Amino acid sequence: MRFLWWVTLIVVSFCWDDCVEKSWAKESALKYPDARREDQVDTFHGVDVPDPYRWMEEDVRTSEEVAEWVAAENEITRKYLEAIPERAGIEERLTKLWNFERYSVPTQTAGKFFYLKNDGLQNQAVLYVADTADGAGRVLIDPNSWSEDGTVSLGFMAESDDAQYLAYGRKDAGSDWSTIYVMDIASGEQLPDKLEWVRWGGVQWNAEGTGFYYTRYPEPETDEQHQALAIKPAIHFHKLGEKQEEDELIYSRPDEPTWSFDLRRSDDNQFLVLMISRSTDPQNQVFFKRVDESVDAPFRPLIEDFENQFWFLGNVDEQLYFLTDFEAPTKRVVSLDVASLTGDQSVRKRMTEIVPADEATLEGVVLFKDQLVAMYLKDVISKVKAFELDGKFLHDVGLPGIGSANGFSGRQSDTETFFSFTSYVAPASIFRLDLESGKSTLIRQPEVEFDRSLFESRQAFYTSKDGTRVPIIISHRKGLERNSENPTLLYGYGGFDISLSPYFSVAYATWMEMGGVVAVPNLRGGGEYGEAWHQAGKKLNKQNVFDDFIAAAEWLIDEKYTSTPKLAIMGGSNGGLLVGASLTQRPDLFGACLPAVGVLDMLRYQNFTAGHFWRDEYGTVDDEEEFRALLAYSPYHNVKPGTVYPPTMILTADTDDRVVPMHSFKFGAALQAAQAGPAPILMRIETRAGHGAGTPTTKKIEETADCWAFLWKNLRMSGGE
Repeated sequence: MRFLWWVTLIVVSFCWDDCVEKSWAKESALKYPDARREDQVDTFHGVDVPDPYRWMEEDVRTSEEVAEWVAAENEITRKYLEAIPERAGIEERLTKLWNFERYSVPTQTAGKFFYLKNDGLQNQAVLYVADTADGAGRVLIDPNSWSEDGTVSLGFMAESDDAQYLAYGRKDAGSDWSTIYVMDIASGEQLPDKLEWVRWGGVQWNAEGTGFYYTRYPEPETDEQHQALAIKPAIHFHKLGEKQEEDELIYSRPDEPTWSFDLRRSDDNQFLVLMISRSTDPQNQVFFKRVDESVDAPFRPLIEDFENQFWFLGNVDEQLYFLTDFEAPTKRVVSLDVASLTGDQSVRKRMTEIVPADEATLEGVVLFKDQLVAMYLKDVISKVKAFELDGKFLHDVGLPGIGSANGFSGRQSDTETFFSFTSYVAPASIFRLDLESGKSTLIRQPEVEFDRSLFESRQAFYTSKDGTRVPIIISHRKGLERNSENPTLLYGYGGFDISLSPYFSVAYATWMEMGGVVAVPNLRGGGEYGEAWHQAGKKLNKQNVFDDFIAAAEWLIDEKYTSTPKLAIMGGSNGGLLVGASLTQRPDLFGACLPAVGVLDMLRYQNFTAGHFWRDEYGTVDDEEEFRALLAYSPYHNVKPGTVYPPTMILTADTDDRVVPMHSFKFGAALQAAQAGPAPILMRIETRAGHGAGTPTTKKIEETADCWAFLWKNLRMSGGE
């Protein structure tokens, strides 16, 4: 019964290969909505740069012209997609495959266990509290009751130390903005507290449970909340029961409006540790103060520059532990005795190495009472090790296979922790790790209607343009014949020190059932091989990322996995930039393109919402050398009229206030106007959705069905087994 859904797909597409050439031009001769061009020209360092679609930067909620253009684009796209006979069958299979129980890694506080669970097709996961890690628990928060369409979601959460109260963020329509609420955990009663204009940083309770620290931003001007720059954050302390305007200011830097803050309280309630970032780069400043000092007492500096990452892990008395890339591109653990510091001493010279750098990249460390649990990435595969607090190796943490392990959080006093394990062919299972014995126990394993025994993943390495060796993981049905005819999805990211490690995706599983190949290269700019790998793909080195991606496409073709007419590329956010740049640089190489919520106007990205955080990643137009590098690859500015572009569907969302939709609007309008070939250039603009977080399950299924249907038609697929 597993593959009966293919019967419909194969029957309706039986004549596709025979009649596609005759009907291609007719089917693709789409009439796009009129997009007004204006004579806007900006001059950067003596270079005139046209920006004919500047008007598309206006908010779709307030601009009638933009709203009408969006509606017209969506109408064309919906007619195109709904006319693909196979789409209904694809959505049906996605819905069936998505319908399985999914659990988050549990956390524990004061003997209570908290976890998220989705029964299968619920739009939002439900928060439960239980007396045991694998217990049934009771519903604490059900976000599905907050809206009929499932577009209001649960964001960050934090329990007080005694598990009496829960502070949580509530997000609307996928926006980065959150509103903080507080509830009594035992009774489920909602407290009157309501804190607005919160974006990032989470919540840190005081030890007494009478209030918490949080970061808020100034209230934006009317109708500017999804467009205006996110600047001037400030840390406040909120006392339960008081109004937000009465909250006490703890820390702000009005002289540095683009800096962001992360405040942590040590588990023993001795220290408040403040980490300050100026961008999305991991390098940060560190300040601290004693918890029992007055509010007016200043934070003392430990690290006052942005040369290295120093992530606070915890403390043992006066000894503070940090994860750092100082003198260690793949990162290490160091400690610092703050009691012995004097004003004229170099903090870096006073640090003691605990866990030295390894060939593998140290991605994260958790400090427990008598050990450190360290999570490594070795050629994109998870390895976990335990060390004593002096750095002596204890043991490897057993993992059930080759894939990705995540979790391992907890308080320093915990004697157990929990983690998930997943791969491209195995959904995430949940394990308990006994910290004393070092043994792992399976506590939850999902049941999915996907026969993993029929599929396989393997890692290979290919050579990029400049000779760099790049890893790639290829997943597909076992017994795949390399005949250059396999529809292949090449997915990439390559940026912000983010690693793409293996994980199970219903979308990928369905694609593989359709006979497709999933290929994920680990491009420079990510964090797979430490800070050196990241630096090799940022700012003036950004072209390396596109070269790596293009080389992956050429390698897949050379290895006869696929061919240009059967090769699709996809990526989101920074990955949307990757697809946009690759598409404009090599339009001849790809059979279809799916850039999603991408950063596509590289000359003006820093003017909107979170864009200023990306300056250290991309560079800015303020620097002439960086401007010329940005202009050379900016997708919007490199669309060339009269070019034959491959079939492309650009995806964005109207409430995306991370990468504002103007990027996709301007790029899409330019691409439609420039297209010299018959292939469609479509815009899929989701409503009441954002950058991705909090997207309802129904919208995820619909979007994936649209993407796979678009590829089914344009890669000329004929079905799986």
